[in-house]
Amino acid sequence: MKRSLLPLALFAFTSVTALAAEPIAKVNGKAIPASRAEVLIAHQLAQGQAKTPELEKAVKEELVRREVLAQAATAKGLDKKPDVQAQIDLARQGVLIGAYLNDFAKAVKISDEDIKKEYDAIKNALGDKEYKARHILVDTENEAKDIIAKLKAGQKFEELAKLSKDPGSKDKGGELGWANKASYVPPFADAMVKLAKGKFTETPVQSNFGWHVIQLDDVRELKAPSLDEVKPQIVQRLRQQAVEKHILDLRAKAKVE
Repeated sequence: MKRSLLPLALFAFTSVTALAAEPIAKVNGKAIPASRAEVLIAHQLAQGQAKTPELEKAVKEELVRREVLAQAATAKGLDKKPDVQAQIDLARQGVLIGAYLNDFAKAVKISDEDIKKEYDAIKNALGDKEYKARHILVDTENEAKDIIAKLKAGQKFEELAKLSKDPGSKDKGGELGWANKASYVPPFADAMVKLAKGKFTETPVQSNFGWHVIQLDDVRELKAPSLDEVKPQIVQRLRQQAVEKHILDLRAKAKVE
């Protein structure tokens, strides 16, 4: 049995063009509009597929299969069930929301100045260095102080790291790998960047995760990508920010009783 090309699910579509009036097929006398095929094909093209006769045939078969099942569900009266009606309403609402937000995003004007400003802000947040650090995370300040005392007495960081409650690093000697300062919560980052290579924090560092003892193993220059290299991602980021702000603005203005 052939596997269906498309899942039995509703898609959120980015754009829909008005299409031919001729139905692509009739199932038990009910026409399937060509517009449905165009929407599914557009979705597949957006996923990187090529428009081929095979794709068109598969989409047609999928729509026939959907129509057969939809008719069977309707014949059983499932479309009248309150929970099914609610799901249909939510699906319709989701498509409308997607179309509205996509339309809004397309209309957002983003200048070269906006792009440069965002690029500089991101670059500043990342900094110009990467740090190779390790840490030991414990629940209390006294535990952290005890670990620091043991380090000063000559015990190895790698061994003491087994006491850490960070499952991702405790079995690796506390190693966190190379990362920029923006990868860490502020208290951790602030303490880490002040360390000299090979040194550890002599006072415990508190974050929302607990208490840290941090050791800095190495530092290297961070080469940021050029503006041209990341311009598309920045434009997308700015559009998304505009959409999120618009949603918050609409919500703030809405009268909710």
